[in-house]
Amino acid sequence: MSNARFITLEGIDGAGKSTHLAWLTAWLQARRIDPVVTREPGGTPLGEQLRALLLKEPMHLETEALLMFAARREHLERVIQPALAAGRWVVSDRFTDASFAYQGGGRGLPQDKLEQLEHWIGGIQPDLTLLFDVPLAVSQARMAASRELDRFEQEQADFHARVRSAYLARAAAYPARFRVIDASRDIAAIQHDLATIMEGLA
Repeated sequence: MSNARFITLEGIDGAGKSTHLAWLTAWLQARRIDPVVTREPGGTPLGEQLRALLLKEPMHLETEALLMFAARREHLERVIQPALAAGRWVVSDRFTDASFAYQGGGRGLPQDKLEQLEHWIGGIQPDLTLLFDVPLAVSQARMAASRELDRFEQEQADFHARVRSAYLARAAAYPARFRVIDASRDIAAIQHDLATIMEGLA
């Protein structure tokens, strides 16, 4: 497991990505792999400034998509591509699939526009995408018990249902890199699945 790998974690809000990101990081470190752990939107000083705007400020749908990809372009240039070129593993909390799910599925931006933006910034794809899937009711219950919600988390249930559907459609379209994990189960069962998936990553 020495060659560089790019792994992304995806899922609707409330799917538990943060918990599993911490576990995955520790799992890799136990195998003497020190991954670059990052997130989107964000990951760079400029990206974090854009994240603050994206999570708080209302804006036009296309503005939202353009800012997401602007942050992603910086992320690729300053973090992801240099790390991979140096032989490092990169683990990112969200990447381009999130734009297809949230701006595409959730907000209704046409897929061809998202594909153009993806191509414009280089079209890089992860080696592995872990999609943590939970029923909408589970997501809503977890968010209701969480901290202050950002503007995406505050969206109505039908928005999150569309996001989930878009994620599952992406997974069906790209089965070679997606692994869909039932994240409504107990943590031990999820971590068992994650370990099996990671052991099989050549």
